[in-house]
Amino acid sequence: MYRSLLLLLTLTASTASAQYEEEKPPPKLDGSRRFSLQGGWRYTPNTAFYDDYYSELQNRGLERAGASIGGPLLAGTFGYSPLEWLELSIEPFITYERMRLTNKPGLNALTFGALVGLRLQKLLKIGPEGLVPSIGLLTGPLFAGAYFDGGRSVENFTQAFGVVAGATVRITPKWGLSFDYRLVLAQGYADKIGNYDAGGSWFAVGFNYTLPEVQDRPMNRRF
Repeated sequence: MYRSLLLLLTLTASTASAQYEEEKPPPKLDGSRRFSLQGGWRYTPNTAFYDDYYSELQNRGLERAGASIGGPLLAGTFGYSPLEWLELSIEPFITYERMRLTNKPGLNALTFGALVGLRLQKLLKIGPEGLVPSIGLLTGPLFAGAYFDGGRSVENFTQAFGVVAGATVRITPKWGLSFDYRLVLAQGYADKIGNYDAGGSWFAVGFNYTLPEVQDRPMNRRF
């Protein structure tokens, strides 16, 4: 009798668990919020900037210094999805690079700002908790400051424009890995030299945290 009762309780618990799993809603993006922090590299060869410098009359015949290889990048993303297929984001960033020109001190370029993004996205059933690829457009204010070693800094604000393609691999319902490629158009100015590319190709990888959904409060519940 006890064995029969134990078997009945086990079957009941298994049935209830199976029903709970079946009734568990599938993951969705609609209404979700996320934060990501990424590190990476900003690649900007600045070929035109170097060509302009070495084409000046007093610089012709000089041995050309090595091309710029870019510099480190730190970027974040605060995203909100009002629709399943659409994400709105604010993406702050800061980058640094050092360029060399023959007969000139080292040129330091610091760039930071915040871009506003509009991304199209799709949740795919790939990986532990899904894969979210996205593509979108970016624009926003960008501050570019450049100075030669020991010299004064020349600073300017400009409007940056760009495109972004990325993906987030969800490891758990909250945590994941994010990968982004951004192509940004913006210009800075170096004292007595001219304009240089303050945008370029940005490659970044980091972690992603999806914030818990805000539950609707019952109308009769008091704070």
